[in-house]
Amino acid sequence: MTAADPLPLLVVVAALAVGYVAAAVHAGTGPRGWSRWRTASWLFGCAVAAVALSPVLAGHDPRAHMARHLLLGMVAPLWLVLAAPVTLLLRVTEPATGRRIGRVLRARPVHVLGHPATAALLSVGGLYAVMLTPLARAADTDPVLHNALHLHYLAAGYLFAWAIAGPDPAPRRPGMVTRVVVLVLAVAAHSVLAKLLYAHASTEADRAAAQLMYYGGDVAELALAAALFTSWYRRRVTVSR
Repeated sequence: MTAADPLPLLVVVAALAVGYVAAAVHAGTGPRGWSRWRTASWLFGCAVAAVALSPVLAGHDPRAHMARHLLLGMVAPLWLVLAAPVTLLLRVTEPATGRRIGRVLRARPVHVLGHPATAALLSVGGLYAVMLTPLARAADTDPVLHNALHLHYLAAGYLFAWAIAGPDPAPRRPGMVTRVVVLVLAVAAHSVLAKLLYAHASTEADRAAAQLMYYGGDVAELALAAALFTSWYRRRVTVSR
């Protein structure tokens, strides 16, 4: 089997970390400043992604594969989303650029892509496509496909967390009820997949990986739900004042 070189993705993660910090420092000099907590959240998300891509979880052990999925697809995205990178970008760009970004956010394709149902399909549905087909085995022998799947986990996980609980501006974002329903369905679909993997596991390592997906996924999804209800509560308090 050919080992995939994670260096290109690690370079991307490092660039995202440096870019965010530079923007945060710039925003911090303005009258409104910038939250150090959000900066710490971004850096922690980047660190989690770097660990998932590092040699620590290299190899072909199914438990390492599953840990990588959880870190890249569920843990890192939530912390990255809570850092509100779009808000930071709007804070440090010129007004004309900010208006262009706003038009992009209001565009119908972005609205469709950022809908919670679409995001859930890409995130959880993508896992079904990978783990219940020969795609996962093919990725073990194809470095380009291997890295592409990792990038998909991170991007789809980010999109899902952003659609459900992102603090960034999202014109035409569905209401609370829609997001809660989609989150509940996504949690159920993730659990069903873990049970299918456990039922068809042929080794003890495969069963352990399925259990990690089941219980680790529950913890990550509870954290996402907590972020959703916290943001809802804060908006309610702000409106009532």
